[in-house]
Amino acid sequence: MARIDLNHIRHAYVPNPKSDKDYALKEVHHSWEDGGAYALLGPSGCGKTTLLNIISGLLHPSHGQLLFDGEDVTNLSTQERNIAQVFQFPVIYDTMTVYDNLAFPLRNRGVPAAEVDRKVKETLEMIDLASWANKKARGLTADQKQKISLGRGLVRSDVNAILFDEPLTVIDPHMKWVLRSQLKVLHQRFGYTMVYVTHDQTEALTFAQKVVVMYDGEIVQIGTPEELFERPKHTFVGYFIGSPGMNVMPVEIESGAARIGEHQIQLPSPAAPIGGKVELGIRPEYVRLGRLGMPVQIAKVEDIGRHKIVRTRLGTQEIAVIVGEGQEIPAEPHIAFDPKGINIYADSWRVGGN
Repeated sequence: MARIDLNHIRHAYVPNPKSDKDYALKEVHHSWEDGGAYALLGPSGCGKTTLLNIISGLLHPSHGQLLFDGEDVTNLSTQERNIAQVFQFPVIYDTMTVYDNLAFPLRNRGVPAAEVDRKVKETLEMIDLASWANKKARGLTADQKQKISLGRGLVRSDVNAILFDEPLTVIDPHMKWVLRSQLKVLHQRFGYTMVYVTHDQTEALTFAQKVVVMYDGEIVQIGTPEELFERPKHTFVGYFIGSPGMNVMPVEIESGAARIGEHQIQLPSPAAPIGGKVELGIRPEYVRLGRLGMPVQIAKVEDIGRHKIVRTRLGTQEIAVIVGEGQEIPAEPHIAFDPKGINIYADSWRVGGN
């Protein structure tokens, strides 16, 4: 396994890029620890797969260096980097048995037959396909074929990292949960460096130790699921993580308080003068619905079983509130903000220790 250093990596698909708008991947300068489990999370077109393919060697960056354990691998091929990559759709040899699919990369590297047999049988047990070892791969289900792709990465002991590019797209919902759980167990057991690309926040938050949130070709935050939820560094993170996402509203800061129209919200810590576009962000879980606070109108109530999402309006501002299933919704509703859930943003970036 390897520590991965991304040193000022940038990439453009057009020749002679002249501005940031020409770059599919703007400057990325981060280090990922040896043995870490990382998820690259973001919407389609944000640069996730571009970054993954640069790490794997399928793509050469326009600028910057890629290092594995301090060694510059920018100009090395995928084979020379010892990378295993699992793609969105299973890549397997249909005419081979499950056993031979896993044995193939080891035999290609001249591994002794006894060691091949040991490693393949061990990996088949890991991915729960031991009873299918002698079956032809063409007759397997989509999730079983994707397990073979995963197994081909796990069977090698020399890999620096295992990369996953939306590997559960073709898998049914129940099997997605099963495979995610197995990946997490395998990581905890063997300490592989894993990088997992997805646009699904549930996949990212349940798989990874650290989630790398990407937006418009940039990494806007790297953090634990708790950090992304409690203290989003960028308004996009607040919007993208959570269901529903963070409420974000324009405010003015005055004397340690945020002003929304005629209403003042006391901030949990003093706020220095802030320039640019200033916004307050608060998750629906930290908005309290009752008879005290700022008067609102109820636009809609969505009952999703475990709780209700109440869509309210404060003037022209829409604010989502999460309430318990049995909680009463007052005839004259008011909302209040729990101070510990308040974040202040300037030009979309979180400000200091608010």
